[in-house]
Amino acid sequence: MSFITLDSVAAATPDGRLLFENLNLAIGAERIGLVGRNGVGKSTLLALIAGARAPRSGTIARAGAVGVLAQIPDLSSRTRLVDLLGSGPAWDRLSRIERGEADEDDFVEADWDLPGRLDQALADVGLGDLDLERPAASLSGGQATRAGLARLLVAAPDVLLLDEPTNNLDADAREVVGRLLSRWRGGAVVVSHDRALLRGMDRIVELSSLGARSYGGGYGLYAERKAVEAEAAQRDLDHAEREVRRVAREAQVARERKARRDAAGRRFADRGGTPKILLGAMAERAETSGAKEAKLAEKLTAQAQAARASAETRVERARALGFTLPASGLPEGRTVLTLDDVGFAWPGGRRVIDGLSMRICGPERLALSGPNGAGKSTLIGLITGELAPTCGSVRLGAPAALLDQRAALLRDDETILENFRRLNPAASVNDAHVALARFLFRNTAAHQTAGTLSGGERLRAGLACVLCAATPPQLLILDEPTNHLDLASITAIEAALLAYDGALLVVSHDADFLEAIGVERWLVLKRGDAASDVG
Repeated sequence: MSFITLDSVAAATPDGRLLFENLNLAIGAERIGLVGRNGVGKSTLLALIAGARAPRSGTIARAGAVGVLAQIPDLSSRTRLVDLLGSGPAWDRLSRIERGEADEDDFVEADWDLPGRLDQALADVGLGDLDLERPAASLSGGQATRAGLARLLVAAPDVLLLDEPTNNLDADAREVVGRLLSRWRGGAVVVSHDRALLRGMDRIVELSSLGARSYGGGYGLYAERKAVEAEAAQRDLDHAEREVRRVAREAQVARERKARRDAAGRRFADRGGTPKILLGAMAERAETSGAKEAKLAEKLTAQAQAARASAETRVERARALGFTLPASGLPEGRTVLTLDDVGFAWPGGRRVIDGLSMRICGPERLALSGPNGAGKSTLIGLITGELAPTCGSVRLGAPAALLDQRAALLRDDETILENFRRLNPAASVNDAHVALARFLFRNTAAHQTAGTLSGGERLRAGLACVLCAATPPQLLILDEPTNHLDLASITAIEAALLAYDGALLVVSHDADFLEAIGVERWLVLKRGDAASDVG
């Protein structure tokens, strides 16, 4: 049974730009991972499924209720956890009955099973120890996201729509989302680049401008199929290029053969004795034959070149985001960063970091992990000099640069070129263009304003600005770099960072990403614990 059926659906942006067309999709009791390049329309598709937007063309039939994981609202001091769960009025009705203050309508409309459903939903998302009357403003971001998931469990829709549900969540919260989906028996459409989450899907649907393409199984099978398709595309390109060369050789042989025939005909005519009418007929036959051969050669050449162009397009789609990082020149044994018995406490607050000592030498790759609120951002602030330790010392032994998940060093109202020259004032316009071209911002692409860039483009632009400086950093600090990237961009960033010769300090909850870039050491911060472990 299909809860939702999309038939020949097309969608466009408010300014009329076509996002996708001829999209056909049936959603039943299954978990669908929705992937695709940033800007292709994944969030728009969720809005169409939910009924929040109308398609440009096509039809959407719904035979079940839809639940959407909403963005966390601005929380007032009067908003409680039970309100986030969408059950405030029903909860208050039961409270009035319990206090003996209820009227007849309260007893008629009372949902007697509500407390049990709320308790079960909170337990399922790891919030079973929280008071329902707790002010919602006191929740952390991760707790508020979990509360949003619990709200969906209480409502029990037929289909869940989740848009990047694990963004900004720590490892424990990500596991909660994964467990919830693994037990879900209705339908679910999940937009995500979290490969661990996508492995638990029943199928992957890849969205492009041409519509939706379905791959059975989770992310592992999808990645295998995509790799096979990429290899097939490369084989097709190799074959097409051989065909172009073969057709060109045969055309050249035909031209040379015709030239020899024409030369022989002229010598025959020069000897004399042949009637002019016969010579004319011979010349006409030669001209007609030559024209046919030329037209056939032209047709075969055009066909071969068209096949090559088509194959090149398929291969280039896979290669389009590939780039390399410039060398940092970091010597193998140089001490890049030293923390000696470092502690930090906010004025009048608790100690966030206590007695932390560690060192990074040469091109080491270290992951900084721990639950939300454990002090990862504080530690980055201490390393970059934005914060001063309350005890101990932090020493940088090499130039360092920080890129957060939104590449905040870029100004949205400036072009990529303007941002580069502002951050690297000694660079000429030509120097800037050369540097940006290395990061795939060629010619007019360098004149895009930063505010219009996708997550992957923005991170590439930020990397270009810091790594192509007159004194390139030898320690690159990345704070949740994959949060706003699509899978193709993540793969390109992984390849570039794996080949990078400088040191890396990376804050990320994405285990696949950390493995792909070669991280071998972890610094684990523990919330509310003075101890920190280096492993």
